[in-house]
Amino acid sequence: MERLKDKRVLITGGTSGMGEAFAKKFAEEGAEVIIVGRNKKNGLRIVNEIQGKSGNADFMECDVTDMKSIKELKENFEKKYLSLDILVNNAGILLTNSLENIQEDEWIKVFDTNIHSVMRITQAFIELIEQSRGNILSNTSIEGLQSLVRGKANYAYCASKAAAIKFTQQLALNYTPKGIRVNCLCPGVTETPFFTNRDFTRFCDAIPMGRVAKPEEIANAALFLVSDEASYVSGAVLTVDGAASLK
Repeated sequence: MERLKDKRVLITGGTSGMGEAFAKKFAEEGAEVIIVGRNKKNGLRIVNEIQGKSGNADFMECDVTDMKSIKELKENFEKKYLSLDILVNNAGILLTNSLENIQEDEWIKVFDTNIHSVMRITQAFIELIEQSRGNILSNTSIEGLQSLVRGKANYAYCASKAAAIKFTQQLALNYTPKGIRVNCLCPGVTETPFFTNRDFTRFCDAIPMGRVAKPEEIANAALFLVSDEASYVSGAVLTVDGAASLK
């Protein structure tokens, strides 16, 4: 199927993990994918893999925590492209620490990546999304849900993801009347390079489904939300977590 045929998608944090899975899945469905990130080597690798399967992809380097870099990204994008249909705010980092050991620079780094970049990238590209009557997807986490408090050292991560969820809902409230759908995806633990400890079995007891997610499974849910199949879905907070948020 080509559920995203003739759609242009920009994905932040698109050079690994879920972002990479999104890029490949969307390209398979006919989208022109612009991968945004700091890792040029990884970005170009993904572009080559997509193009090798007759997909359409491009890479644009950007540090989403830096305003100057975001400004350059927008300028470079507008020089090359006339429109944007879908914006996926996916960039994120995880730093954990006890309250006593939290360093302010670490706290700021997490918030700059996980929520400040969402606001800044959305602000930079909202006009193009309005013109196309497109849609916006924020990839957050079940760790930001009000009903879930689990990881005891996840102060900055949980707080930043909760902020991203509320920011996305505020966007939906204000821009749905303008014809823009805005949704939020909340994955559970997913097998990505996000985790330095690769023993994912340690999470399984907390997940009713008994396993962590594959990036492709999160990408399938993202595909639904950005496609026309979700034409009446705006303001949604979709959990994709094997029922982990219910425990």
